[in-house]
Amino acid sequence: MSSQADEENEARWSHSVRIWALRTNAGKKRSTYSARWMVGGEEHHRTFASYALADAFRAKLLNHVQRGSAFEITSGLPAPMLREARERSWYEHVCAYVDMKWPGAAPKSRTGIAESLATVTPALLGSDRGRPDKALIRRALYAWALVPPRRQAGEPPDDLAGTVRWLERNTVPLTDFADRTRGPVLVRQALDALARQIDGQPAAAKTVARKRAILFNAFEYAVELGYLADNPIGRVKWKAPKAAESVDRRVVVDRYRARTLLMGVAVQPNVAKRLVAMFALMYYAALRPSEALDFREENIASLPTKGWGELLLGNSSPRTGTAWTDSGRSRERRGLKHRAAADTRPVPAHPELVEILRWHLDEFGTAPDGRLFVGPRGGTIGDSTYLAVWHDARKYALTPAEHRGPLARVPYDLRHAAVSTWLNAGVPATQVAEWAGHSVAVLLRVYAKCIVGQGASARRRIEEAMSGDEQAVSRDNAA
Repeated sequence: MSSQADEENEARWSHSVRIWALRTNAGKKRSTYSARWMVGGEEHHRTFASYALADAFRAKLLNHVQRGSAFEITSGLPAPMLREARERSWYEHVCAYVDMKWPGAAPKSRTGIAESLATVTPALLGSDRGRPDKALIRRALYAWALVPPRRQAGEPPDDLAGTVRWLERNTVPLTDFADRTRGPVLVRQALDALARQIDGQPAAAKTVARKRAILFNAFEYAVELGYLADNPIGRVKWKAPKAAESVDRRVVVDRYRARTLLMGVAVQPNVAKRLVAMFALMYYAALRPSEALDFREENIASLPTKGWGELLLGNSSPRTGTAWTDSGRSRERRGLKHRAAADTRPVPAHPELVEILRWHLDEFGTAPDGRLFVGPRGGTIGDSTYLAVWHDARKYALTPAEHRGPLARVPYDLRHAAVSTWLNAGVPATQVAEWAGHSVAVLLRVYAKCIVGQGASARRRIEEAMSGDEQAVSRDNAA
């Protein structure tokens, strides 16, 4: 038996190593660089984003050849590098990955990364022996391990300490992903996990796509550090559910219902009256909820007594929770979505919106920092507060059948109504994209189904064009 084991062990390793020069892979936007080498007749390669990274990796390989290290034929790595890779578990790697991403990531991105990795990690366990409850594993990951400031502050809380220690010992090593047989099985398990919600129901296609991108990036980081030769996701033929990117036109309210909904907000007591102008900004100016909540007096470029005004947006304050922000507050002021930090977005203010904003300023004024929408004591208006007001407004404004349906189910649908109104009014897509803060391509893809009522005019223009051709032919024949 020992002789057979020795033969199998020798078959895995080789000192026959050939390392080639770096290869440049020219791309449309940028070039990448590949280190290429052969071990025992089997070819390997690893691609890097920069020449320096590729050259450093190649230098490592050359150094181990000069030292006489044996190379594993399957992975192509020398024994010392392979041992180093085996010492890093998936748990250790994802902790290092979130540490790397945290400083430059927005709070929303931080929560997305942690949520995605907390979803796939339970599918990447090396043992089930003594496995803690699923909910406990998720909480240990999402509430502590994948939140760098908490993990770096010291030991986990007592109720999570045992689960954290178990995870440290029982997630698979990174080298398992390089195995030709086991690697694809593990990757497929991870992908199947992120395609499901906690309750086992299929996750939304956009959610799956976002989580898959984060998993792919986590593997790319392992490649960058030299723990994996290539990204194992590329070896698995796994089909993600198709994402429905377009807005469902059933959620879009018409002008009459929009006004009735705003009235439904205005007739409510207490803080609701302070929110009429906030919802009006979403409907008339297509603001996102996070932009409307952060709207300040400085964002009003002009507010005339009559006619159109103008807004100039520059910031938003998305809600993420205190664990994910640098300030420790649940909302953190940031730049506009998909724009540079100091970028702004001009938006016209419809005369009805101008009237509502002027009323709001006369009635409630602004907070010391210029915010228009604050509680009676100056505090931040929470999501639960404005959502409760909106749900009551729907009961007031809609018929029972409409209330049960998707029409204006969430405040964000007011933004959809604004963009749809602009497009249907014939405003050029380039102008609408600028006002809404979209690219033209995304705008047309998302709102394609909401552009209605233009078929008749299009057919009329075609008829006029063809009629003109027929008249020209008649004139030619007469001549």
